[in-house]
Amino acid sequence: MSSPDLRQRAGKPENKTASSDAKVKAIVAKEDTGISLVDILRVLAGLLLLNVTLSYFITNDSFFWGNRPSWTRPAKAVAIVTQYLKGPVRLTDAELLRYDGSDPDLPIYLAVNGTIFDVSAGRDYYGPGGSYHGLAGHDATRAYVTGCFGEDISPDIRGAEEMYMPLEDEEADAKSGITKAEKKIRRQKELKEAMKKVRAGVEHWEGFFTGGKGGKYFKVGTMKREDGWLEKLPRKTLCEQAQKSRKKRKAAS
Repeated sequence: MSSPDLRQRAGKPENKTASSDAKVKAIVAKEDTGISLVDILRVLAGLLLLNVTLSYFITNDSFFWGNRPSWTRPAKAVAIVTQYLKGPVRLTDAELLRYDGSDPDLPIYLAVNGTIFDVSAGRDYYGPGGSYHGLAGHDATRAYVTGCFGEDISPDIRGAEEMYMPLEDEEADAKSGITKAEKKIRRQKELKEAMKKVRAGVEHWEGFFTGGKGGKYFKVGTMKREDGWLEKLPRKTLCEQAQKSRKKRKAAS
């Protein structure tokens, strides 16, 4: 016949086991309801995969909704690194002519507003026989503004703002009774707006060649010009195409 002490000692392991089971169940329940770092990473990876898949099927061209980062273009990345190691390019207008694509051993450069860009990735367009070959090897800022890619291959944009200025209509002014002082103020206001449009046009093309959508081209340096170079150039008149685009001022202005 067992004593009470033996029965009491025999009962203690059962209590410990029950307590351990309860702790294990609590831990399991906590793990089942919690979100781990691995779970978060899995969700993010799934969303990224879904995003790039949808982008490719919708755009049929890009995994990044039309954007092409430099690291997705190995050739461009190599060119940028190589150019970085060489240092920024500094060329005169005469030196820039060598980089028009005629020499297959040289990159193709063009300039906008004094900034030189490498457009070698677009050799089919800017190389010999390409639609825009006339722009290669030149700073043709004026042509980008006026749209006259034949006669306006020049960095001089003086007077280009005239294309955004309305044509004078003396008869309409006479009927409106506008004074000379009012005409002067109107002219200054219109000139300010026209200059703003010219700057916006130049900035658009700078952005395009800096990377823009597609990111094929990149900046390599700046033009080397002496002080007062612009004043030494003969002032250009507005090209025919730009002149024809001008409209008469509205009678109410």
